[in-house]
Amino acid sequence: MQNNSGNTVGNSGGLAQSDKLPMTVRGKALLDVELKRLLQVERPAVIRAIEEAQAHGDISENAEYESAKEKQGMIEGRIAEIQSKLAGAEVIETSQIKADRIVFGAVVTVLDLETEEESTYQIVGIDEADVKKGMISILSPLARALIGKRVGDVGTVQSPKGDKDYEVIKFLFK
Repeated sequence: MQNNSGNTVGNSGGLAQSDKLPMTVRGKALLDVELKRLLQVERPAVIRAIEEAQAHGDISENAEYESAKEKQGMIEGRIAEIQSKLAGAEVIETSQIKADRIVFGAVVTVLDLETEEESTYQIVGIDEADVKKGMISILSPLARALIGKRVGDVGTVQSPKGDKDYEVIKFLFK
């Protein structure tokens, strides 16, 4: 199959380079808030700081000017990055997903077959991942091992320390 740009896109369920990256509604909202803050607060503030530094005269040895220009570059870079991510995102309302296998957005409870410990994770977009909050990136090794599995199936995560097996105890979408 080809997409609009003529690139071949697979139907394997994996993420081809030309595919849009999935993002939850919550993840999109977080990026929207950050973008709004950068555009309406941070960018104007750094422009004022540059103007003030320029008003002090010779900018060739002006530390405030150099610092403000550096900060401006970082802000503009982050704005471009967020805009690109939003443009390349497929926003998914995870509570509306109905699937009999684990897919993006699933909240999965797994049993570590070595330690007998249960853990619960939601598979989310790359910018939303926060393991401490139980949210893992769709591109993480564990998420990749779980995608397509059902209750009772075992996903194997390969790591430098050796393979680690996780049994799917349950999953749901919320």
